[in-house]
Amino acid sequence: MATLHAKVEPILVLALFLVLFQPCLHFLHADAAGRHGHGGMSLRAQQAALLHWKSTLGSSPALDSWQRQTSPCNWTGVACDAVRRGHRTPLAVTSISLPNAGIHGRLGELNFSALPFLSNIDLGYNSLQGEIPPAIASLHELSYLDLGRNWLHGQIPSEMGNMGHLIALGLAFNNLTGCIPASLGNLTMLAVLILHQNMLTGPIPEELAKLTALEALDLGSSLLSGQIPDSLGNLTKLSILFLYSNQLSGPIPPSLVNLRNLQELELDDNHLSGGIPIFLANLTELSKLVLYENQLTGPIPPSLGDLTRLNYLDLSQNQLAGSIPSEIGNLVDIKILRLSVNMISGSIPATFANLTVMRKLSLFDNMLSGPLPREFANLTRLVELTLVNNSLSGELPSDVCKGGNLKVLNVGVNMFTGPIPRSLKTCRSLKSFGLASNQITGDISRHIPPELGRMRNLQYLDISINNLSGLIPQELGSCTKLLSLKINHNSLSGDLPMTIGNLERLQIVLDVSSNKLTGGLPAQLGNLAILEFFNLSHNQFNGSIPTSFASMVSLSTLDVSYNNLEGPIPTGRLLQNASIGWFLHNKGLCGNLSGLPICPSTPTTNHYKGKNSLVLAISIPVGIVIIIIATSVVIMIIHKKKRPQKTTATDRKDVLSVWNFDGKLAFEDITRATENFSDRYIIGSGGYGTVYKAQLQGGRLVAVKKLHPTEEDMNDEKRFLSEIEVLMKIRHRSIVKLYGFCSHPMYKFLVYDYIDRGNLHATLENEELAKDLDWQKRATITRDVAQAMYYLHNECNPPIIHRDITSNNILLDTDFKAYISDFGTARVIKPDSSNWSELAGTYGYIAPELSYTSVITTKCDVYSFGVVVLEIVMGRYPRELQSFASLGENHELAIEDMLDQRPSSPTMVEKKEISQLVEVALACLQTSPQSRPEMQDVYQKLIRRRPSNSIATPFHAYALEEITDKEV
Repeated sequence: MATLHAKVEPILVLALFLVLFQPCLHFLHADAAGRHGHGGMSLRAQQAALLHWKSTLGSSPALDSWQRQTSPCNWTGVACDAVRRGHRTPLAVTSISLPNAGIHGRLGELNFSALPFLSNIDLGYNSLQGEIPPAIASLHELSYLDLGRNWLHGQIPSEMGNMGHLIALGLAFNNLTGCIPASLGNLTMLAVLILHQNMLTGPIPEELAKLTALEALDLGSSLLSGQIPDSLGNLTKLSILFLYSNQLSGPIPPSLVNLRNLQELELDDNHLSGGIPIFLANLTELSKLVLYENQLTGPIPPSLGDLTRLNYLDLSQNQLAGSIPSEIGNLVDIKILRLSVNMISGSIPATFANLTVMRKLSLFDNMLSGPLPREFANLTRLVELTLVNNSLSGELPSDVCKGGNLKVLNVGVNMFTGPIPRSLKTCRSLKSFGLASNQITGDISRHIPPELGRMRNLQYLDISINNLSGLIPQELGSCTKLLSLKINHNSLSGDLPMTIGNLERLQIVLDVSSNKLTGGLPAQLGNLAILEFFNLSHNQFNGSIPTSFASMVSLSTLDVSYNNLEGPIPTGRLLQNASIGWFLHNKGLCGNLSGLPICPSTPTTNHYKGKNSLVLAISIPVGIVIIIIATSVVIMIIHKKKRPQKTTATDRKDVLSVWNFDGKLAFEDITRATENFSDRYIIGSGGYGTVYKAQLQGGRLVAVKKLHPTEEDMNDEKRFLSEIEVLMKIRHRSIVKLYGFCSHPMYKFLVYDYIDRGNLHATLENEELAKDLDWQKRATITRDVAQAMYYLHNECNPPIIHRDITSNNILLDTDFKAYISDFGTARVIKPDSSNWSELAGTYGYIAPELSYTSVITTKCDVYSFGVVVLEIVMGRYPRELQSFASLGENHELAIEDMLDQRPSSPTMVEKKEISQLVEVALACLQTSPQSRPEMQDVYQKLIRRRPSNSIATPFHAYALEEITDKEV
């Protein structure tokens, strides 16, 4: 289902229109105030009321200008206008506009009766709590009220129906309960009503039909029930009607035919029944029609082809039957067409060739048959084509990727016979390719073109459940961005290529089961350190399971059953949840698992050689072994401080054992690769240590961080042990990988994966590199870091706080993928501890509350993240941090001015994404920790496809220019 936030995008345009005309509204209602004789409420009394409210709120920089010695007309977020009072026109407060200002407190503490001239209140996206006070209804001149994106609860006061001058009312994204008051039907001047994303219950009041001036009505994402009132057909000025994600039932009322100005109609995710009304064809202004996930039946009306302005049509997840009308080919402006999960039969109309601007076509889970029309070659702008689970046959069109834009092609569970089109070599953008469960036979080399290996962006490949034979192509090892690879249930033979070990990003699944593969298992498979599901079963593999498999610490399943394997099974965390079924029906596997024989002898590693040996640790972040190793390190360090030891070169043999590249990494390998830590190998240095680049004998590049030699400083020792403790506990694709470490009076160093582009700070400082860091890459880096921080805060138990999130500690690889590094100051948050700590971190990134408290929380990291996001947008450290919290009306101009000018100018879509990044950053930079979002919320907002209003309130205009030419 599309994100709920994305649905209110058009309302923002209307809200922006209203905001632009607020000055006119101020004078209009100021004049009305004079005519209605609003007593002798002086500006001083209004100032006193606002200062009292400020005294009840948490600290917010946006309110710093609210001082007794200055006029409220000069305060941030406050506007005044002249009001007529007899023969005089004194100034009065007419507007309070403080969206996204970090305000934490209760709206009920504001004395509304002292502010009778207010015509505008915008307090969206703050942390207001409690109920909406009924006293707000005393503001009879109020025309604009936005309280969206707060923490308000309770019912909508029925008294709000007395606010007869309201033109726009927004209460979205709160926790409001109860029914929608019927009294809202009295607001006859209302043009915009947005109540979505609450917990409102009961029916839609019939009284809303009296709002004949209404142009936008959004009641989506609540718990409303009953039928859609037939009386809504009276709202003939409506251009937007959103009732999605409720519990509405019954048919779509025929009275909606009167809504001739309707541009967007979204009734999805309800329990609507009956057929799709033919009268919808009369709503000729419709650009978006979304009816998915209901219980609609019958055929798709051919008359929908008359809605020639449609660019978005989604009828999926219903019970529609019959064929696809050829008239759908008349929708020449359609960009997204979704008809999936129905009972549609027949063939795909050849008239689809007319849909030349279509970007996404989804027809999966139907009963479609016949071949794909050759005319599909006209659809050169297709980005996504999903036809899974139909009865389509024949061959895929040879020019299915003619436009070169295709990113998702999934035609699994059909009757296609192949071959896979050679034109796929032009699909350089392809991310997902699914051809599972078809009828493709013959040698795989006929169907998998060698060019597949050049698809550098491919992340998902599924050609399982066919009848392919021959050898697995070596070229698959070049698809280094693969997250999932399924080639199971075929008749493939020969060895499993060792090049599969190059797919170090494989995380979800590697399934080669139910084939005829032979030979030994390549040791290089141990490089798949983040793989979770690995199935090698039902083949003819022989030999032993490589010891390198022990480094695959993320595995949740390793199925090697029904092979000819023998010898010991891998040890480590996997065995804690291992099923005996994963290892049965082999030649002679053994190990410490119930149901398997114990191996005759288990070689052990002597980690300590006499009193002169070095302290040795193996970085194996698994179970009990972690505890034993970490404890041993601490004991030996204490022992060595009591008894200094002499060390010679011969004593260093095998002192560093690292579970890494299917072998041991000796101390000499590190010293040899760095020529005994020669300055020529230095790639970075800080107060804690120096980082060296080392190329090992097998060609592997690693980064070695060697601590500065110190005699007395225990802080470096603590950082060293802290980084080991934290990195041994975690494994994440956006956190730098620790291979091992060595602790000795002469040398203390850590060995990491080498990330070749260096840190983000250096990239932003370099003029040429900063140009290469385009806006899309910058947004992706932000998401990478947010995902890693979400993992640390929410998926680690107990949570881990990094405490030094800076651009210097974010590393970038060749593809500009981001990795968080330097966990020397990280802390594990223990629930039974006070979590007090001394101040740590980098000046300028440290959360302000740490200046007066020593209690660390996840919100400290959130603040640092906000600084980094602004740094990414601006291309430099944001020295003017304090001013961002009170941008006010200059918000738009300020963002335009702050953008890094070195990359190419952002496109309209990129501007929207940049606006989201800035909004996220400002939310993270709130002075009050309680007002900052959790990283879980930040990450969810950033990964949404359409960033338009995932943070901003529905009424709050974009910080960058409003996007009117929206791309779906």
